[in-house]
Amino acid sequence: MAKDLTRAALDNLKPGVKRREVFDGHTRGLVFILQPSGASSWAVRYRVAGKNRKLTLGPHPAIGLKTARELASKALAKIKGGGDPAAEKKTERAAARTPADDLVAAVAERFIKRHVRANLKAGGSAREAERLVRKEVIGPWRRRRMADITRRDVHKLLEAILDRGAPYTANRTLSELRKLYAWAIEHDIVQTSPCDGVKAKGAEVVRDRVLSDGELKLVWAEAQALGPPFGSVLQLLVLLGQRLGETSGMRWSELDLAARLWSLPQERTKNGKAHTVPLSPQAMAIIEATPRIAGCDYVFTTNGKVPVAEFSHTKKVLDARLPAGMRKWRLHDCRRSMATGCARIGVDIVVVERLLNHTSGAFRGIVGVYQRHGYEDERRVALDRWGRHIEALAAGEAESNVVEYAAARR
Repeated sequence: MAKDLTRAALDNLKPGVKRREVFDGHTRGLVFILQPSGASSWAVRYRVAGKNRKLTLGPHPAIGLKTARELASKALAKIKGGGDPAAEKKTERAAARTPADDLVAAVAERFIKRHVRANLKAGGSAREAERLVRKEVIGPWRRRRMADITRRDVHKLLEAILDRGAPYTANRTLSELRKLYAWAIEHDIVQTSPCDGVKAKGAEVVRDRVLSDGELKLVWAEAQALGPPFGSVLQLLVLLGQRLGETSGMRWSELDLAARLWSLPQERTKNGKAHTVPLSPQAMAIIEATPRIAGCDYVFTTNGKVPVAEFSHTKKVLDARLPAGMRKWRLHDCRRSMATGCARIGVDIVVVERLLNHTSGAFRGIVGVYQRHGYEDERRVALDRWGRHIEALAAGEAESNVVEYAAARR
């Protein structure tokens, strides 16, 4: 026999791997539903004409135990009088709702606006979650109804991403999809989640690819041959080691050419922290050689309206020009190569961390709270050295420069 529910009992319930339903012994038919995601809600189970029915009352804890019992009692009174409140609610919702309201695109956009942007910190985490939902979920399922998506659909979606060679993206997509459906359940848009029971499919491998001096020389030469704007962005990736989106979206208003400084606002960084990047003479030469479009703030653009993007085609062109034997690499490897290369020519690791705008490693925890020194001078010296190193690579003088920099540090 079901026991009377209490607020303490509800607070102590923990989500499991499967959906849980706990009936209230106080009010017949009232059930507390707990999803594996942790989302919870109230419903009334009853029978009409020999068929099982479920009336969703709303999310918990927005609806407390006392209110849920009151709502359930009203519904039971209506049922006793021959009514079917679940069918009535469905009819009312259908009449009040436009067909597009149930589509994945509409629900996901509301989720982005009311949950992602409202609850995630400003910066990269919110932008990345929004990007994943739009590209990986809305993209293929735009005109599907949320309630029609099945577990099989989820598996097919994730397997298609894996087939692209993107296990990390597959796992992050599943994570965001779980959150989307938990939010939709909480707001009574759907009753169940097709993600329940779906495990992460991608075996994530930590990337450690670092381009050798010979490979950097080849990439640099081919990027230079491509010319602006795409080739120029690639060259700056090698010289400055910043992220692709940050570099391709560079704005003239962020640049102080007289001071040789690029200032990234927190809205444009992955970790939501403002970042300044000293510009080496080699980086300055590339930026100053880029044609400027009147009235456009973007440094790298083809139409004067938006910054360049979609570097997949550029990467294919670049790969076609590089030696066939060159091991598989990614544009993000330029960032890792800059960091590793700077350490190799004598740059201290704490300076490298500052160059990358990292808040981990040497600046984690209490050190990050009290260590406010920005290493501005050291970072400028480091990128100037690295710029000369890349210049030397292009001229075939890399080895002597590595020795020179190491000796200068001593």
